[in-house]
Amino acid sequence: MRIIFFSLIVILLSSSCKSAHNPYGISKKNKPYHSYTRADKIINYAKKFLGVKYKYGGTTRKGMDCSGLIQTAYKSESIQLPRTTGNLVKTGSWIPIKNIKKGDLLFFATSKNSRKVNHVGIVTTITGTNVSFLHASSSKGVMISNLSQRYWYFAFVQARRVL
Repeated sequence: MRIIFFSLIVILLSSSCKSAHNPYGISKKNKPYHSYTRADKIINYAKKFLGVKYKYGGTTRKGMDCSGLIQTAYKSESIQLPRTTGNLVKTGSWIPIKNIKKGDLLFFATSKNSRKVNHVGIVTTITGTNVSFLHASSSKGVMISNLSQRYWYFAFVQARRVL
C-alpha cells in the first residue's frame, strides 16, 4: 500500500512539470523548468545591482540612485517609467499595502518632519506580513530592506502598481 501511495505522489509531482514541448519537465541544463513572471524578471535584473554604491542621478553599475534603479529595472522589460521619484509616485495605480505583490513600488518620505515622497523601492518578496524591497540607499547603496524595520515602517507613504 505504501509503495502505491508513494508511486502516485511521484507521478503527480513529475507530471506537474511536463508540457507538450518538454514532456519530462527538465531544461536543457538538466534543471527543472521554471516560468518567470515579468515581475520576477524585473526583480532579478534589479538584483544585479546589489552592492552598487549610491550616486545621485546614477543609472549604472558605477552608481545608482533609487529612482534610477527602478527605471533601469523596468526598462529591462521594455517598460518606460519616469526618471524621478516625484514623477514615479504619480505613475500606475495606488494600492493598499495589504494587496501588494512582487514588482510593486513602495514610496517613502525619509526627510525629517516631512511626508513628501523622496524615496522608492521595488517589492521583491512577500512572506505573510513580511515585505522585502530592493532600493538604493544613500548610505549603503543598492540593498534589500524590510518594510517591518522601524525606519521604513514609519517612513512608508504609499504603494503603487505599474505592471
